[in-house]
Amino acid sequence: MAPLEPAIASNLFSIGAERLALLGKHHKALMQGYVDGFIDESAFSEGALKKLIAARILWRPDEQQPLALRPLVSELIASMVADENRRQINADVAEKLEQIRNRVQAYRDAQFKGDYSVAELQLQRLTEHVHDLSGQFEEAIDSLWHRLNSDFGFVSSLDDKIRENERAQKQLRRLLDGLDLLDFHELIELSEGNNHLRKLLVSQLQNQLSSHHSSLLEVQKRLVELLAKFRQQQARSLLIANMAAFLRQHPKYQPADYPHRSDVPSLFNQAASIKPQAAIALDKATERQVLAELVRALPRPSSVTITDTQSASFSLLLQDEEIAARQQALKTDVENFYLRVIDQGGKISALDYLSTQQLSWDSEIWLYQIIAEYQALPLDEKQMFSITREEAPASAFNGLLLIRDINIGLKAA
Repeated sequence: MAPLEPAIASNLFSIGAERLALLGKHHKALMQGYVDGFIDESAFSEGALKKLIAARILWRPDEQQPLALRPLVSELIASMVADENRRQINADVAEKLEQIRNRVQAYRDAQFKGDYSVAELQLQRLTEHVHDLSGQFEEAIDSLWHRLNSDFGFVSSLDDKIRENERAQKQLRRLLDGLDLLDFHELIELSEGNNHLRKLLVSQLQNQLSSHHSSLLEVQKRLVELLAKFRQQQARSLLIANMAAFLRQHPKYQPADYPHRSDVPSLFNQAASIKPQAAIALDKATERQVLAELVRALPRPSSVTITDTQSASFSLLLQDEEIAARQQALKTDVENFYLRVIDQGGKISALDYLSTQQLSWDSEIWLYQIIAEYQALPLDEKQMFSITREEAPASAFNGLLLIRDINIGLKAA
């Protein structure tokens, strides 16, 4: 970057050094004014007050008001001492973007005129604006993290914590809206044809904003976790407070012995009864007689006498043929169902078809066979059909989804 002209640099240096010296000379009185919110004029001489006002460190908001620190000076002190109650989260992206556009135009105009020293100066100013824009977001995110780690721990009640969380959520939303204002298509057009501008406005800025997005995402996750925790604590404290108020109104209240009541409220009757398990101790001689009586009382299975091995094999063969015939009949009915889908063209419910045709198949076996036939189709034929499953959870306490029905139709060409 090209340095400033010697005369300009010397003037800026002298003015800046003089005003910084003023801050250092009157640091205690100025810090006391920051804490009090107004300046005690008796702590300064008349000449010092004039110098501080001329240096834009102090100002009088109104004729009826006392002297106070300039807002930018107060914000600088708040930023240095991490005073989150006084510090402002400033992310005025629109103003910064307008400054960046003006600097880019001034830089291009200087290059077009061949005034390269001015162009370098404008590029330096443009770099400062870009870094200021990214720095504002970084400062704002740091402020949010500080609020998460400090403010929530020192507020007096859960309601105050929830209000602090809502404030942080609103500030987070404003920061995200500010990031959305950055249009990289516009920045690419502004930097077109210039490597310095493209690196500054696109590459560096995009990396920085990606980091800011990741940080804001972590902040948002933390805020949601804290809010859920606060709500849970609030519900518990409300329950305890209401129970304490009830006991104060009814000091002789005694909880009922619910296990010994015949009519147990549903709130206390959720769990199923426990079935105790028992087993006979074979190593105890006193229980052998009981075991023998139990075994003797067991029902005896009816004896099946097979006189001929060939007749037994023939009966098994008949059973196999009967099972194969039923399977083939089920397969034929499913194929007829798919043919009906092709003929009608629209979607057909599998259970409606089962009921309309008065088929004797179990609904679960019917749905399973339809899915199996669909999976067995070739890929080109499978793409002809659209299958929709109607699913529902097994129960209110079981998230397992069960297939209640299947609708099959032809896909539009």
